[in-house]
Amino acid sequence: MIYKTLKGFSDIYGDDISLWHSLESIISNLMNLYGFSEIRTPILERTELFIRGVGDASDAVGKEMYTFNDKSTPPESISIRPELTAPVARAFIQHDIGKQQLITKWYYVGASFRYEQPQKGRTRQYHTFGVELIGSHSAIADAEVISIGYDLLKLLGINNFKLRINSLGYKEERIRYREALVDYFNSIKSQLSEDSKNRIESNPLRILDSKNEYDAIACVDAPSILDFLNEESLEHFNRLKNLLDENEVEYIVDKRLVRGLDYYTRTVFEFQTKSLGSQDALGGGGRYDNLIAEIGGNQTPATGFGFGMERLILVSKLENGLNVKGNNCFVYIVSLGEKAQLISSRLAHKIRLSNKSVEMDLMNRSMKAQLREASKLNCKYVIIIGEDEIETSLALVKNMETWEQKNIAFDEILNELNF
Repeated sequence: MIYKTLKGFSDIYGDDISLWHSLESIISNLMNLYGFSEIRTPILERTELFIRGVGDASDAVGKEMYTFNDKSTPPESISIRPELTAPVARAFIQHDIGKQQLITKWYYVGASFRYEQPQKGRTRQYHTFGVELIGSHSAIADAEVISIGYDLLKLLGINNFKLRINSLGYKEERIRYREALVDYFNSIKSQLSEDSKNRIESNPLRILDSKNEYDAIACVDAPSILDFLNEESLEHFNRLKNLLDENEVEYIVDKRLVRGLDYYTRTVFEFQTKSLGSQDALGGGGRYDNLIAEIGGNQTPATGFGFGMERLILVSKLENGLNVKGNNCFVYIVSLGEKAQLISSRLAHKIRLSNKSVEMDLMNRSMKAQLREASKLNCKYVIIIGEDEIETSLALVKNMETWEQKNIAFDEILNELNF
């Protein structure tokens, strides 16, 4: 039997892993500029964390989680994380971070798991780059995380995107809005898809986010959440827009934008592209001022986002952003014979300790084959060690960029070439 990956799971290797390294490097550098530090949370968490935090009416909890009982007595329900914000909030509470600092700025790159039909750039194991800014009620915190997302897309050479923003207000405002939505959708129920009909009572806001074309038409005349916001929420939203204008971040106010998880309050946003057809979401997020309190912590404001790494790579490739970097081989040592291999192995070790990459033949091939390999790897230097070189203790060193070559004593190679 030939074993293959499960549906919705994939191996990453070759040129693709180079793209991942490039993306991760860009993210790390950007996060340093914004003063965010990395956090890594476990893949497994108690199921209750996601039910309380994400909401059991959301698809991530209701339909898509990988959940099982562990081996403890009595058994405990465990889930593989379907998203990372709830685990980060749990870590914030568990380690008393709020007592140590007023503002917490964390970012992460990690795998999440959802049992759903694989899509373009979204498999059952997918990877998320996310940021969480915890401790600030201000719209300037929302503007900062949105600006990070905007800057990232520009750094990746992705220009064919739209930023959509909206406000969901707080619980009291959403309750009034929810009632208006239920009345509206019940009045046009026959025009909705079966999924949306089932959501009228359980989660009517998700109907606004439906990708079904009939649902989209039916939602055109749906009530706007902005008409149900109180003065404070409207002021927060207007302040956010002013800040984005000052930062020259272009956006569209989209009254239908709701996002998929239950914990959002006030600001929500999404970066969308037309490069992937109907699967248009690159990433998004918003404010979640109640989540930390809902899972057992103190009332703590927070805001953040998540971007799908696979989609970022896919769209960047389509728009000629990320490219596979050339091989970083610095030296190729051509060795001819067993004695030459011993000397080459020792020399390679010394060069690597000088923080330079080295390749050497591992198959006892001919000089021609080794030189061909060195050329293929774009090595800057080739060092040739054969019988003549051993006899004189002088290696033939060739610069593959200038084609200059000279004989250098084995013990002087590192100094001569400024390794």
